[in-house]
Amino acid sequence: MAAAGSGRRAGLMAAAAAAGGAALWRRLSAWLPRGRLGLVALLGRLSDRLSRGRDRRARRSSWLLLAPLLTPPVPVITAPPCSLCPEGAHRFQWIRNLVPEFGISSSHVKVLSSPSEFYELLKVQIKTAKQRVVMASLYLGTGLLEQELKQKHYLRPLGKPDLGQFLMLECKFHSRVDCLEETLEKSLQAKGSSNLKVSILLDYTRGSRGRKNSRTMLIPLLQRFPEQVRVSLFHTPNLRGLLRLLIPERFNETIGLQHIKVYLFDDNVILSGANLSDLYFTNRQDRYVLLQDSPEIADFFTELVDAIGDVSLQLQRDDTVQMMEGMVHPYQGDKVAYCEIANRRVMEVINSARTRQELLHAKTFHSSEQGSSLLSQQGSQASGGLKTEPDTWIYPLIQMKPFGIQIDEMVTETLLTEAERDARIYLSTGYFNLTQAYMDLILGTRAEYRILLASPEVNGFFGAKGVAGAIPAAYVYIEHQFYSEVCYLHQQERVQLQEYSRAGWTFHAKGLWLYLAGSDLPCLTLIGSPNFGYRSVHRDLEAQVAIVTENKALQQQLHQEQEQLYLCSGVVSSSTFEQPNRYVKLWVKLVTPLIKNFF
Repeated sequence: MAAAGSGRRAGLMAAAAAAGGAALWRRLSAWLPRGRLGLVALLGRLSDRLSRGRDRRARRSSWLLLAPLLTPPVPVITAPPCSLCPEGAHRFQWIRNLVPEFGISSSHVKVLSSPSEFYELLKVQIKTAKQRVVMASLYLGTGLLEQELKQKHYLRPLGKPDLGQFLMLECKFHSRVDCLEETLEKSLQAKGSSNLKVSILLDYTRGSRGRKNSRTMLIPLLQRFPEQVRVSLFHTPNLRGLLRLLIPERFNETIGLQHIKVYLFDDNVILSGANLSDLYFTNRQDRYVLLQDSPEIADFFTELVDAIGDVSLQLQRDDTVQMMEGMVHPYQGDKVAYCEIANRRVMEVINSARTRQELLHAKTFHSSEQGSSLLSQQGSQASGGLKTEPDTWIYPLIQMKPFGIQIDEMVTETLLTEAERDARIYLSTGYFNLTQAYMDLILGTRAEYRILLASPEVNGFFGAKGVAGAIPAAYVYIEHQFYSEVCYLHQQERVQLQEYSRAGWTFHAKGLWLYLAGSDLPCLTLIGSPNFGYRSVHRDLEAQVAIVTENKALQQQLHQEQEQLYLCSGVVSSSTFEQPNRYVKLWVKLVTPLIKNFF
């Protein structure tokens, strides 16, 4: 163990140099001719083999930090920058080499701050949807008054106000299901045959847990509106054979999940890390961003959810599931064939959207040139007919390692690698379990980091029964190990941990805010489902967006969001781990290294 620690620390001391080299390797690979891209893939595979060998000896060299950056996603999606787009608009335009770039006005972006605001927005959006409702989540919650709410009964007055308030909170989700049912009914009555389509994507294992579950909640909708409602249940291809038979319920969710959280209503898109459960509508802190009147972005996420839905099990009206005709089964069929089909479907969505946006950029660029010519000839009155130039750019980042798609990982590592000295990165995660690559980049690069994580009392697993009740202690142990590395490298001023603590609340917020050197406001944020941990990178299906903005008002919104979250936190120090609630039992310390990649 001592040798492993010293080897890893030696690698960290050289990480800054490796990080600079990583950016160079990325630029070189992006500009290689297509005939040479096989060389990059070969180097990546060689790096993977070397990495696996080093991992078995619990050692890691700084060279291996380059391995994830040398291996492009499958299939290769790198491309030279679009020559038609004006350079210098912002420094993150390289992201459009990987994913579509959506330029919008900052006035279309609204940052929400509370679970209740999130809930009210969902309710309003469902009631006003005319064409489409698309919702991707881990699961749908169940509550105490399920049957009454299905029958459209209302809560009767209760003797104890506190209990009545609790039950009102419990019913919020179910009234939302009623909202959906009522919207479908109104649409059907108004047109005779409704144009409204509802598509819901959930995880199979999490959505099937228990006798009352997400499936039982949604079957009535399928029965009443079979032509309008689609419910897809993603099943990871890694849970199959004896593994699937032997691992019990709840524990089978550790193998891999559908973890994307997108809520879409006509042309309005809500990106969040929150699930559709009453806790996330009341006292579970998360992040939420609304992109209003953004048809291109809404089309992209609709197509993405449809693509994942096509390779998922389809819920039937009798609570059975079946695959679409001609589709390989995720756990009964050939795994390689299934993953190849899934990769192809998702990459078709990404690449076709990139092509559309590049054509749109080209058209906009030429229109702008013509508009400038008209302005010079006819004066400023001609400007009224020109489209407002975007000041905000949205980049969807997809991570589906089971399918060989690693876009979010590549972008996140590049952001951490290229953050200059005196830049500040605020990184938040509900579950502090960073990948080794992310930890090495944080400890080996030059930017300042403020990392927000859950204190044990606001961890979602706090007070859970059985083995799950020890999970908060396991996170404390991981946190303590990372803090010890920070102290060993004398980086306490540059890398700071902060624990979120709020009585009666749990913490689930994740994301990143990037402040350039000398700036008091962030110009980029990442928001979505990833937790920056091993599961997010290697096991689950994840999606988030990078929002880049030059608009000061939107930057101020993002800054206030960050400040509001961090105000409920305390700085971690050596004395933090001396508190009684930070005591970690010996068996937890022994087991954590073996299971940390599963939670």
